[in-house]
Amino acid sequence: MRHRYFSVEPAQQRAALALYQGVKDLPLLCPHGHVDPRLFADPDFQFGSPVDLLILPDHYIFRMLYSQGISLADLGIPPLPTAAGAPAPAANHREIWRKVCAHWHLFRATPTGIWLRDELADVFGISLKINRANADAIYDAIDAALKSAAFRPRALYERFNIEALATTDAATDDLRQHQTIRDSGWNGRILPTFRPDGVVNIGQAGWRANIERLSDLAGSDVHDYASYIKALESRRAFFQSMGATATDHAALSAYTEALSAADASAIFARALRGEASEKDAARFTGHMLLEMARMSSEDGLVMQLHIGSWRNHNPQIHAQYGRDMGADMPIRSEFTKNLKPLLDCFGNSPALTLILFNLDETTYSRELAPLAGHYPILRLGPPWWFFDSWLGMTRYLDAVVETAGIYNLAGFNDDTRAYPSIPTRHDVWRRVCADWLAGQLVRGFIDEEDAQGMMRALAYDLAKNTYKLDA
Repeated sequence: MRHRYFSVEPAQQRAALALYQGVKDLPLLCPHGHVDPRLFADPDFQFGSPVDLLILPDHYIFRMLYSQGISLADLGIPPLPTAAGAPAPAANHREIWRKVCAHWHLFRATPTGIWLRDELADVFGISLKINRANADAIYDAIDAALKSAAFRPRALYERFNIEALATTDAATDDLRQHQTIRDSGWNGRILPTFRPDGVVNIGQAGWRANIERLSDLAGSDVHDYASYIKALESRRAFFQSMGATATDHAALSAYTEALSAADASAIFARALRGEASEKDAARFTGHMLLEMARMSSEDGLVMQLHIGSWRNHNPQIHAQYGRDMGADMPIRSEFTKNLKPLLDCFGNSPALTLILFNLDETTYSRELAPLAGHYPILRLGPPWWFFDSWLGMTRYLDAVVETAGIYNLAGFNDDTRAYPSIPTRHDVWRRVCADWLAGQLVRGFIDEEDAQGMMRALAYDLAKNTYKLDA
């Protein structure tokens, strides 16, 4: 349907369609996401079953089903290994698919419902309504498609018209898959992104093992704070040599603190001994955000900061299934005070770009737009996670553009593990932007020339410029 997601008001609908038609065929830039690079390292990679592709990796789907009493085990989510190391029972993927389809009414009027419906139609050519009666027919159609060469990840990359796609990789990743992609001679542009959370957040389980891995990859023993900083700088340089243009950082809050070298060294030493407190962890994370900003101002990597998610909020699910199982919840956030130490040091630097993402919508007009509308280093990331939706995107544009304009925005990134949903997510963003700009146009806030330029920027140019993807 050409007019889907546009206003029903005739003048705005016509304007929106014209703006959308002008950008709908532009290449897709995917500068931040979580697609596994293994998909592209193996030219013959196959996705597996429809459940492997569309259900098991998607916490948007199984969190909703869990909220209605459907266990993760019934959806084929494997529990953590037992003490005895017993393997998880084999899952019947067709039965899992039937269960999901039988409960698909739960996703009516949700972004997930829109994404999968449009994905089935536009990517797989399936127009059947998702329900119990059509479950087997849809499963068989997807399964047949996934067995064909046209649905290999590299073929889909070309079909989706992707210009560049960034993965998210731990600082302790050796980037072997990225090297394999490079060596293969394939011309797809798959870029790593440096994510150091596992070696920065000293209160995180496995931190000490990650430091040992960091030592191995950096080729030097990390035994104190100075050697730690040197190892991180070495890893960043390696990521850049592999094509990285950005870093990514997650924290519970935007708290930053400039520790003295002595204090940072003392906290790091306590962490190495397993004696760091929760307060130590919070202060060290805040300090390391400044250090990462300092490094980015020197090496040019764009810095991304995702905050406001209380991860693994459900302890029972965390204990049984591990991290990132759909129980991450937004919390109230504050930026103006928390970011000030970082902005005092780097806010006016012409050499740094810091993209902010947040799960507290109340900060958009109160703090984020005014901050981005002043400090040269700041750009606002698109609506993230729970707000990656038609309403979330519209509220975002309403809240930030009047104060920050659109040229202090970072454009769009799909931030997904669900690879086949990428064109659908970009299409929703482009349609929302077209409809929003059409509203501005018909009300006389902007003229047609302005609207067309803004539309192209939101669909393509902002992401390309912000993430330094010109090369």
